[in-house]
Amino acid sequence: MLDDAILGRLKDDRVLLTGGAGFLGSHLKARLEPHVAALFVPRTATHDLRQESAVKQVFAEFKPTLVIHAAATVGGIGLNREQPATMFDDNMRMSFFLTEQSYLAGVRKFVGLGTICAYPKFTPVPFKEEDLWNGYPEETNAPYGFAKKLLIVQGQAYAQQYGFNAVHLLVVNLYGPGDNFSEKSSHVIPALIRRFSESKKARAKTVVCWGDGTPTREFLYVEDGAEGIIRATELYDSIDPINIGSGFEITMRELAELIAEIVGFDGEIEWDTSKPNGQPRRKLDTSKAETAFGFHAQTDFRTGLKRTIEWYRENESEILKT
Repeated sequence: MLDDAILGRLKDDRVLLTGGAGFLGSHLKARLEPHVAALFVPRTATHDLRQESAVKQVFAEFKPTLVIHAAATVGGIGLNREQPATMFDDNMRMSFFLTEQSYLAGVRKFVGLGTICAYPKFTPVPFKEEDLWNGYPEETNAPYGFAKKLLIVQGQAYAQQYGFNAVHLLVVNLYGPGDNFSEKSSHVIPALIRRFSESKKARAKTVVCWGDGTPTREFLYVEDGAEGIIRATELYDSIDPINIGSGFEITMRELAELIAEIVGFDGEIEWDTSKPNGQPRRKLDTSKAETAFGFHAQTDFRTGLKRTIEWYRENESEILKT
């Protein structure tokens, strides 16, 4: 858990937290806000970070000393296949403008949040940071993954030429209360929770899932993720990207069966092999994060899923309106 010594280092900071109204960002905001001098969360309606003029306006108005860039245009395999240009363009623009303006404004540190989608499709498991550039990302999310890789390159270039303190965290897939349960853009855990819950209510006999169920994924409970990011913000100052994850691996088949069990769906699960599997395996080597800033995940996966499903049930009526 975060201690007062770590949080106390932030007491004089004016923190610009992009994506602070989103899933991960809202948890970061709740953790940070009581401990910093000021915290600003830009919203797209007034400060569209894909526009250089809007980013300049944010820095002129708020004058941050610390930037945590958690904003991103994200989605599951379906959205990445349908809108690859949007995934690349939105994320590239935000990253470039925010890094440049952070350097020009003289912020003491820029923390960029990346993605394990940046790793090559056939990375040896567990994924080690030094393997990041040893191949092409999985095709269904390559534009998104490459846009996030540009954030690493830019930060390292600014560090080398200007001495700019930019760090990059490769964050595994997050889940937990407050996740995005949209039918169009949700990731796999919220998508399955919603699908099995609706199927249970409808007394459906089957639920169809994409692929063949063999790919593996790693997931990190969102509150653990927020802790890891805050620890890195104050305790990590290397230009080398670093993994933030749980080190836990589960197949898609096992995941679907576990969610079905907790939800109480007792029908059959069918696998549509005409749909893509995505990357064959994902599991991070998280040893560097534990050594560098003492982070390791605390939340058991089944416990985290139960909390997420409970939150979904409590908010289901509002979720189904979206």
